[in-house]
Amino acid sequence: MKKLSILLLLCFVAVGCKGNGENKIDSALASANTQDKQLKRYGIESGSIAYKSSISGKVMESTISGSGTESLYFKDWGAVELLEEESTQTTTSTIFGKTSTETSSTHTMNKLDNEDGYAVDFKRKEIRKNKDMAMGMTKMFQKDADAGKVGKELFESMGGKLIGSEVVLGYECEIWDLMGIKQWLYKGVLMKSEGTLMGITTVKEATHAKFNQSLPDSSFDLPDFPVIETEGFMGDESFDVDMDEMKADMDRMKSMSYEDWKKMATADDPEMQAMDEEELRQTYDMMQKVIRMGQ
Repeated sequence: MKKLSILLLLCFVAVGCKGNGENKIDSALASANTQDKQLKRYGIESGSIAYKSSISGKVMESTISGSGTESLYFKDWGAVELLEEESTQTTTSTIFGKTSTETSSTHTMNKLDNEDGYAVDFKRKEIRKNKDMAMGMTKMFQKDADAGKVGKELFESMGGKLIGSEVVLGYECEIWDLMGIKQWLYKGVLMKSEGTLMGITTVKEATHAKFNQSLPDSSFDLPDFPVIETEGFMGDESFDVDMDEMKADMDRMKSMSYEDWKKMATADDPEMQAMDEEELRQTYDMMQKVIRMGQ
C-alpha cells in the first residue's frame, strides 16, 4: 500500500503540489520553467512573507484544533526558497467513554536550492539533503515545456476554476478553487488558502508581504546541523522510488476501473478508508487525468 500512497503523492506533485506535508495547489499555478538550468517558479523575482494558520475539525472520534506561523523567503524567481513553520495541535479523543487530550508542537524548515531540497530535523539536529520531488516530476512529465502553462492546464482539466479576485495586503490576487480548496495567488505566490478535506478545515493567510526587494543571504541560512544526503524525496528514504517503475504503475492504473481502484486504495489505508464516496471518486478522477496528461 506504500506504493499507492507514493503514487498518489506523485500525481499531486505532477500538478504542482510541493513536498512539505501540505496540499499546495498554488504551485500548480506558479510560473515554472527552466532557463539556463534554473527553475523559475513565480512571476516575482524575490519576496518575504509571514503567515498565520489554523486547523480545526473532527475525524472519526477525534477533535482537532491548532494554530501556527510560517515565514517564506525566496529569490531568483523561486529557484531558491526557504520555508519555516512552527505550529501546535491539540487532539481530543473519546474511546469507550474515556476522553484523552494530546498536544504536540512542530517546528519544520525546508529549503529549495534549484534541484536540491533540504529538510531540517530539529529533534535529531540534522539536515536531510535530497533531490526535490517537484523538479523531478517536472523533468519526468514536461521537461521541455513551460511548466507554468502546463500546470495551469492540468489544474483546469481537473476541475480547478478561477472564481474571482481579491486584494490581500494590497496585492490583487486570483482566487482559484479545486475540490473546495481555495487559493489566493499573487503571480503564483500563495497569499491565502482555505478549505475542508476529510472533515478538517485549514486556513492560512499572509500577515505581511514584501516583493522584489533585496534579501540578505542570512534569510536562507540553515541551522548548523550535520547534512545527510539521502536517496529518497523529501529527505525520507521511504519515498525513494524508481521512476520507470512508477511509470509502469501509472500505465496499469490508466486502465483500472474506479471500483477496482477503490478496493485497492482502501484495503489497508486508514486515511483512504476515512474518505467518503465523493472524495474517493474525485481522487480517482484526478489521478486518471494526471496520468493521461503525463503520458
